Amino acid sequence: MAALTDLDRRLLAVLREDGRAPVAEIARRLGVTRATVTSRMDRLVAEGVIVGFTVRVREDAVAGEVRAVTLIEVEGRSTDAVIRRLRGFTEIDALHSTNGGWDLVAELRTPDLMEFDRLLGRIRSIDGVLNSETSLLLSSVLR
Repeated sequence: MAALTDLDRRLLAVLREDGRAPVAEIARRLGVTRATVTSRMDRLVAEGVIVGFTVRVREDAVAGEVRAVTLIEVEGRSTDAVIRRLRGFTEIDALHSTNGGWDLVAELRTPDLMEFDRLLGRIRSIDGVLNSETSLLLSSVLR
């Protein structure tokens, strides 16, 4: 994979802000041609830099959902096995490795508290998970 250029980074920033923006609008904002935007996007997809497109949903449209961040401590060299198990959990929006006292950070989403409680139990029962700490996300003040 080639290194990202300044234009690539600016293009990714625009797409993060509005992944459905018309190519002409993106080109205008970046000060380049539509052909340049199209070729850059095609290259970023082909190289695996852009791995997909998604939608952001207004919080009140999914009222009642439980969102949280869970910090996970993993035993010794079992991190890869724990990650493989966690990848199968549809309630995990994102999973990150980290440094410090915790090994993994999981962003969770469930439809209600009962499902959330079950999810935490499933996570904690994975072989290699030593400890976890969870914080519920109440409202987003910056996205």
